Amino acid sequence: MQTENPTTASWKALAGYARPYWRTLLAGGFLITVGGFVGLAQPLIAKRIVDALGNDETIRDPILLLIGLIVAGAIISAFGSYLLERTAESVVRGARMRLLDKVLWLRLPAMERTQPGDLMSRVSSDTTLLRQAATYGVVQGLTQSVMLIGIVVMMAYLDLVLLGVTLGVLLVMGGIVALAVPRIQRATKAAQESVGAIGAELERVLGAFRTVKASGAEEREQAEMATATHQAWAHGVEVAKWQAIAGTAAWGSVQIAFLVVLGVGGARVANGSIPVSTLVAFLLYLFYLVGPIGQLVEAIVQFQRGSAAMSRIDEVLSLEDERVETAQSVIEPAGGPVSVAFEDVWFRYRPELEPVLRGVSFSLPPRGMTALVGPSGAGKTTIFSLIERFYVPESGIVRLDGEDVEAAPLPQLRGMIGYVEQDAPVMAGTLRDNLRFAAPGVSDTEIVEAMERTRLTALLARLPDGLDTSVGHRGFTLSGGERQRIAIARALLRRPRLLLLDEATSQLDALNELALRETIADLATETTVLVVAHRLSTVTLADRIIVLEAGEVRAIGTHDELVDLDELYRELAATQLLTERVDSPVEPVAIS
Repeated sequence: MQTENPTTASWKALAGYARPYWRTLLAGGFLITVGGFVGLAQPLIAKRIVDALGNDETIRDPILLLIGLIVAGAIISAFGSYLLERTAESVVRGARMRLLDKVLWLRLPAMERTQPGDLMSRVSSDTTLLRQAATYGVVQGLTQSVMLIGIVVMMAYLDLVLLGVTLGVLLVMGGIVALAVPRIQRATKAAQESVGAIGAELERVLGAFRTVKASGAEEREQAEMATATHQAWAHGVEVAKWQAIAGTAAWGSVQIAFLVVLGVGGARVANGSIPVSTLVAFLLYLFYLVGPIGQLVEAIVQFQRGSAAMSRIDEVLSLEDERVETAQSVIEPAGGPVSVAFEDVWFRYRPELEPVLRGVSFSLPPRGMTALVGPSGAGKTTIFSLIERFYVPESGIVRLDGEDVEAAPLPQLRGMIGYVEQDAPVMAGTLRDNLRFAAPGVSDTEIVEAMERTRLTALLARLPDGLDTSVGHRGFTLSGGERQRIAIARALLRRPRLLLLDEATSQLDALNELALRETIADLATETTVLVVAHRLSTVTLADRIIVLEAGEVRAIGTHDELVDLDELYRELAATQLLTERVDSPVEPVAIS
């Protein structure tokens, strides 16, 4: 299969971004071309002025016409430039919206293979390069090409010999520009990748800022970022070097052509082949070449830089997202509790890794509380991820209410689930924003109700602005237990048919954990609750317990049944009982 030429692919990609604004681009390009052609008449008027001076005629009318043309050309060109710059900003906006839209809908595996800092670089830095590519790389390139043709035509009208001399010099210098252009694209892409690496490194450090400081790792991390910064600098210098070579070749070609034309033209004036006014007009057109040639080279350079940026943007846009799916069944987000079933489910995170789940099968009735227990790495959180369809099984079926979750539309599927993650993330913003995040339409009364159920009323009372208090970046003003309770309240406000709790009480003190256990037990009478638990005090409340080991279901039963029948569960329970006071059942201790 024949591979498409990269330059052709870049032109098609850029055309795709610019297509919605083609009318404005056409208008801007037309105005700039008209303004340029108005300028092309100026050397002819200058020739007329020189001839008038030689014939002792008045030059008032030619000078007034010249002034008028200069003013008109400037105004027309300025308005055309404004239209192009405005359109270029619209192209950047469109590219950023496409990228942001894509990122939010990416499948979780695709997101996990990408550095967040590099993604931010593509959204901010790479899309900015499209601005110049859309303006200079397309419209300016085309308009200046037209201007260049117009100037060459006028030169041919004045003297073909001097035109041949000029084109000979320009072709030689054009070879240097052609040599520099592909190197600019390669260096630009490397520079943008280095900028993305800086963003990824910075995001990694900021994401574990306290750990960096507690570990005294500031100097080591500074050295890592300095290395990434130096690489970006080196690639940026490479871009600057080849840009300077291309720009100098373009400017130098006109200067050299001027000297050659001045010599040849002077000889032709001396032998009477052309009048001196023709030489003056030709030299003016030669100087007029500086602008179009310079801008044409700049257009080529900017297009190459934009092409490098587009290739990085297209890498993200080509990632698989969740909107390509076609729903075949419907799971209603509203209604009563749902049943959950796993049928011989196998799953691994990457093809080269060992399976995380190995033929997992179980069936849970609607309503009630089920606990997943087992050693770390047994596959407990993975089961939650498959229910939410963050991942899809390698084989087997996950069913809710008898429907295959892979055949259900994601909004309906996830709309019926309340999910509290293990690290209970809190978003930057107000407390109200966080509580309403999963259910934007809830009232303040419902929010306060949920906060009472999750024992957050004391937090609300001490906050200076109540629900409108900012919780800071990642909720840094809150304790770990408060973040967990906010995450639980957020899930409750969703009024889920299925509630997934991944170690949702691991950071709570004994009293708050007891209160929340009672809340969860109450919820289990009206919805289906599935918990990953490491605390025996939570496990014993469950209607049924699924014991997992090495990705397989080892046993299913109640606490008393499993203590009698399953050795692993008995060991896990005994480990806690050895460290838990018999007279203090609310004091939590981890069982694994």
